[in-house]
Amino acid sequence: MPDFVPHTQHDIGEMLSFLGLESTEDLFAVVPPAIRLAGGLDLPMGISEADVTEQLYSIGAMNASVGVGGSGLVCFAGGGSYDHEVPAVTRALAGRSEFVTAYTPYQPEVAQGVLQALFEYQTFISRITGLEISNSSLYDGSAALVEGVNLAVAESGDSRVIVSSGVHPRWRGVLETFAAGTGHQLEVVPLNNGLTDWASVEGTNAGCVVVGYPNYLGAIESLSSARELADRLGALLVVCQDPVAAGLLKSPGELGADVVVGEAQAFGTALSFGGPYLGFFACHHRLVRRLPGRLVGETVDLDDKRSYVTTLRAREQDIRREKASSNVCTNETLMAVTAAIQLGWLGTQGIREIALAGARAARYGLQRLTEIPGVQPSCTAPIFREFSVKLPIPASLAIDRLLDEGYLAGIALLDGFEGTPYEGDLLIAFTERRTKSEIDSFADALTKVITR
Repeated sequence: MPDFVPHTQHDIGEMLSFLGLESTEDLFAVVPPAIRLAGGLDLPMGISEADVTEQLYSIGAMNASVGVGGSGLVCFAGGGSYDHEVPAVTRALAGRSEFVTAYTPYQPEVAQGVLQALFEYQTFISRITGLEISNSSLYDGSAALVEGVNLAVAESGDSRVIVSSGVHPRWRGVLETFAAGTGHQLEVVPLNNGLTDWASVEGTNAGCVVVGYPNYLGAIESLSSARELADRLGALLVVCQDPVAAGLLKSPGELGADVVVGEAQAFGTALSFGGPYLGFFACHHRLVRRLPGRLVGETVDLDDKRSYVTTLRAREQDIRREKASSNVCTNETLMAVTAAIQLGWLGTQGIREIALAGARAARYGLQRLTEIPGVQPSCTAPIFREFSVKLPIPASLAIDRLLDEGYLAGIALLDGFEGTPYEGDLLIAFTERRTKSEIDSFADALTKVITR
């Protein structure tokens, strides 16, 4: 008997006897021979738990992690995932067993704590986006974008979707995948000097206009221009927002957005090698009946005490499948609770401070890096906390070389930017964790690898 099988010969004999069978071959006789595994599995001999743990740790040690406390890589990568400070209070409260082990709060009588935390999260997202209604989260930013487009198309009745090429290329890829099934007609609008060239859009109708705010290159788009186009086409305006930008910029809701979506990883969730992350979704109150996912509401119980429940459960995506615009009925509860804790800890002033720190670092970084011979900004559009630069060597090569210098240098603009003026440029991000000395050292290291 192979070492990886947990049952003894005695166990197997008792099972076969109970079933009235002679052998394990008899047990699997119902499986057609054509689909049975021929020749067995080429598995290694079993090892102890301690040895397995040691092997896993050694594999994990091969990862080039972002540094904490002076160790690991200094992170200048962004593009939707950012190296923000996660304070001890957020880690401690979000890690409490009441949240980590909480089950889906279908029964409000035993889930008031989680429901209240989600209600507070929704309130925070509504304030950040400037819209009246927020759901209690979606899987990630790309999922939120898909749901925003689905809502807009269902509301407008028009399947034409105008998408800025400044929207995250991975998110656009997910949207294209879903559109293949829904029949949405996607049209990607190019960038001109880092900003969407809305003047190039033709036609008189569309269901949805999608824009990044700021966009993937870090440039601050004019939402008034996007709103004007949406009005001309009779479309809804969906904005992909960097929520940290709310600390400095007007909210999308103030500037005319109908739906605001995005990624809230920046609020309390570590980089975590890409997930799990947190998609946020907000919209006008008039669209609440089309809202995807869960919605937590405030009410009173039989004793007239404040209480919380999942509400509007009779929306069409729950019971009227033939007219549904979404099949999402869940959320990222733990990540949303974490964001609520982080946002509650930061407050309005704290969000402004981290936004301002990132913006100042980006401007200093742009100044330092463009002093390097051969390094030029990809565009001159106003930026928030990210920008892209052209290098005298391929960005992918610079990223590889800078790993050896201790830096996660950024993202090479390849997939999604083929044939554009930005193809092969280096996208660099800054947060409140990046110090002046780190930026200076990064500039020196980039100079070194360029001239190598």
